[in-house]
Amino acid sequence: MAALAHILALVMAGGRGERLQPLTRDRAKPAVPFGGSYRIIDFVLSNLVNSGITSIYILTQYKMQPIIEHLHRGWVHRLGGPRSFIEAVPAQMQIGRDWYRGTADAVYQNSNVIRQFEPDVVAIFGADHIYKMNIHQMVDFHLEVGAKATVACIPVPRSEASAFGIMKVNERNRVETFIEKPADPPYIPGKPEVCLASMGNYVFEPKTLMEVLTEGAATGKEAYDFGRDVFPLMTKADVAYAYNFIQNGVPGPGKSEEAPYWRDVGTIEAYFEANLDLKEVEPKLNLYNWKWPIMTTSFYDPPAKFVFDETGRRGEAVQSIVTAGCIVAGGYVKDSILARNVFLDAGSEVLESILLDNVYIGPGARARRAIIDKNVRIGTGQTVGYDAESDRQQYHVSNTGIVVGLTTRS
Repeated sequence: MAALAHILALVMAGGRGERLQPLTRDRAKPAVPFGGSYRIIDFVLSNLVNSGITSIYILTQYKMQPIIEHLHRGWVHRLGGPRSFIEAVPAQMQIGRDWYRGTADAVYQNSNVIRQFEPDVVAIFGADHIYKMNIHQMVDFHLEVGAKATVACIPVPRSEASAFGIMKVNERNRVETFIEKPADPPYIPGKPEVCLASMGNYVFEPKTLMEVLTEGAATGKEAYDFGRDVFPLMTKADVAYAYNFIQNGVPGPGKSEEAPYWRDVGTIEAYFEANLDLKEVEPKLNLYNWKWPIMTTSFYDPPAKFVFDETGRRGEAVQSIVTAGCIVAGGYVKDSILARNVFLDAGSEVLESILLDNVYIGPGARARRAIIDKNVRIGTGQTVGYDAESDRQQYHVSNTGIVVGLTTRS
């Protein structure tokens, strides 16, 4: 049944990403680089395309230029046709004169694209998480149970559930109540120590969605979101269901399916940890699974190169990811991620760090527990992550001591 459904995907890529500052100073959160070769938005787009969902509008708003450029370089050419496309939709004030007042308002203001496409199913997914998911399996569930609205949920320990929006469900996973950050979280039937937390990804029956969006917009609220406003209305109408993400599976590199993986990278700490997870011998997120590839922009970069410096010291990288165009000229890298065209000069050292595109680490310079943004130059003998007082004067330092280095605005 689901295979015959016309599915329209709306990807929400307009958020400010304030908790990820200063990496979102000049870009929206979905455009933040990840894992050396990718941007965060690549994960939702890869999941959709790998799931066979190829009618995709991307709703943008804040600092949209990096996203639009990335889409044009790496995505729009992948699909073609009246029902097979990836297109960015900038904020256009189609309805009223205001910027988007939230996720639901963003869809409401672009309701013309839903009406024109005439889909059987509307999938509304965020662009700011790192995960692998067969989204068509969620659509299948939505259609099989006859839902008007379905939210993807991830099981969390009940002891931690007060930090999330939690679904109270019955034995058939119909949502009875949605509670935002409850003091006494409802648990999954038969599993008293586990709760279902919203992942912020939804599937809707189009007619019901449009009716609820129109009803909610008429209230004139300053903020209008799916989690806080739209989904609770559908819950009260007994037409909302929860899809348990743990039952989702994508093809694995062997005969078995790959284990589900989802991570919110909304803070500097979470972003740092998720990146460095990739360097492990058996990472939870497998980027080398060619049956479910994470796609991105291709560049004409040369291969990475490791060479001796003038003193005969060999360039070396241990337990690290080193992407195309990098040159390690006598430098030493350990437990780190090096994005495109990074250059480590003689005697330099990088430990537990993430270096984005075109970073230069000068002779004898050292970086430790740092995120160095693109185009930053660390000069001869300079250090990052070794002197807390000096770091705070020059860079942003997170609560846990992660140093974030950016270029100065002109």
